[in-house]
Amino acid sequence: MGGVTPASLAPILLVLGDEELLATRAVTEAVAKVRSVDPEVDVREYQASALTVGEVAEMLSPSLFGGRRLLILRSGQDARKDLVAALLAYAKNPDPEVQLLVLHLGGAKGKAFADGLRAAGATVVPAAKLKGHRDRVAFVRDEIRRAGGKCTDDAAEALIAAVGNDLRELAAACSQLVADTDGRISAEAVSRYYRGRVEVTGFTVADATMVGDVPAALEALRWALHVGVDPVPIADALADGVRTVARVASAGRGSPYQLASSLGMPAWKIERAQRQGRGWTPEGLVRAMQVAAACNAAVKGGSDDRAYALERAVFSVAAARQGSTR
Repeated sequence: MGGVTPASLAPILLVLGDEELLATRAVTEAVAKVRSVDPEVDVREYQASALTVGEVAEMLSPSLFGGRRLLILRSGQDARKDLVAALLAYAKNPDPEVQLLVLHLGGAKGKAFADGLRAAGATVVPAAKLKGHRDRVAFVRDEIRRAGGKCTDDAAEALIAAVGNDLRELAAACSQLVADTDGRISAEAVSRYYRGRVEVTGFTVADATMVGDVPAALEALRWALHVGVDPVPIADALADGVRTVARVASAGRGSPYQLASSLGMPAWKIERAQRQGRGWTPEGLVRAMQVAAACNAAVKGGSDDRAYALERAVFSVAAARQGSTR
């Protein structure tokens, strides 16, 4: 907060909008700013609906003991008419030792209060919910700048796609990305960081294992275990992946739609198994089925370290496929 002087503190702050993250941040920054000027500042918070004219007059009147004060008035849209009149009269000639911060949702309710504060010269801090996609992209880019990084538009788009629209989650993700990288955030960096982190299931692990992508399979496995996915369905998915590829491969050539009825599987699952089966030999699939069966037995009761059993199975199934290609 270097460079903050008493003269630079806005006597009246109007935080206008219904986005909780932005409103909370505005309050936090206002408190930090005034404390950088006076660490002993007297900070008081009130709900506008519960504050009386007498109480606010006491808070805003010159103090016998001196010292800076910050009055935070929450839910300004709920203030009664007499309180609004008193605060608007005060706003025309505020005490330089007192800072008044009013939070207002910004809707039609209590609009005259917000308009009156603005007309009296209040510094407005926007805190409205971000409605458009472009607004969220701008928010992400600004968050990364705040954290000391740089971000392209396509990286912001990728982060929103991975995390969603919740501003708190986006803000946390921006901070984490800058902390975990060199601060130059590209779409590739976001993709690398979030790969396997959204909707991770046992099938994510199995799909990567069956095509021999060991790094992606291990990353998905470790993240799935980290976020609490049970090891049993992961082992089941791996076994199902091997069995499905083996069944589809043994059925011979044919379109997924032709094979669907004879195999009793949906066409999309057959198509995926055909794609995953490229590069496998019958011997490799037999070996992979043995590995999957051993992994299932280990995970469902025979192993002290189920995570290790799953990791070993990923390596072994991938090795069976690699042996198939030799």
